[in-house]
Amino acid sequence: MKTITTTLVHRILPPENSTSTTHPTLIMLHGRGADEEDLLGLAPYLDERLFILSVRAPFPFPYGGGYTWYDIGTVGTPEPTMFKESYEKLSAFVNDALTHYPIDRSHLYLLGFSMGTVMSYSLALTQASLFRGVIANSGYIPEGTHLTLRWNESSGLDFFIAHGANDPVIPAQLGRRAKELLSKTESKFTYKEYPMGHQISQESLTDFAAWLKDHLDK
Repeated sequence: MKTITTTLVHRILPPENSTSTTHPTLIMLHGRGADEEDLLGLAPYLDERLFILSVRAPFPFPYGGGYTWYDIGTVGTPEPTMFKESYEKLSAFVNDALTHYPIDRSHLYLLGFSMGTVMSYSLALTQASLFRGVIANSGYIPEGTHLTLRWNESSGLDFFIAHGANDPVIPAQLGRRAKELLSKTESKFTYKEYPMGHQISQESLTDFAAWLKDHLDK
């Protein structure tokens, strides 16, 4: 399948097992210092019906290579200029993808890690009607940015939140803050902490893969 020209570089993985003309779709968003290849290693563990789009952040990361969505000030607060540009480019990418790729619009999911989780929350909580669910690994909901988070429109969303109890990069209390914020909305969520650091473990992967399969089976 030909990759479309969009605002952001990305990789596509067509479904391994599908006879439909449109497919349930997972958009992968990597963390700081990685690229669009980083999360593709998860694909063999995920449902074979998925059409996967793995997206590269727009800014080169100057310390060790890879790319980043924004600079970090204090933990939990994105640098506003880069964050705004990344959000706008990512939003445009999603709209381009919906137009040009064979996406089942009733089954569009986001999977993020670290900064990619922040970007996933940003999209889902401002454009909830586009998405069915979010797999949020080791991230946080960005508060106090230029975005207006539309909590009252999130009733159709489901979140799987995974966080390391020993995360030294984004502390577990920021994952718990996401749980607290979502508990005040009509959205569904599953929150799990794991005995790990800033990572995706085999246990958390197994859990969110099962969560995603359950959604696709509905």
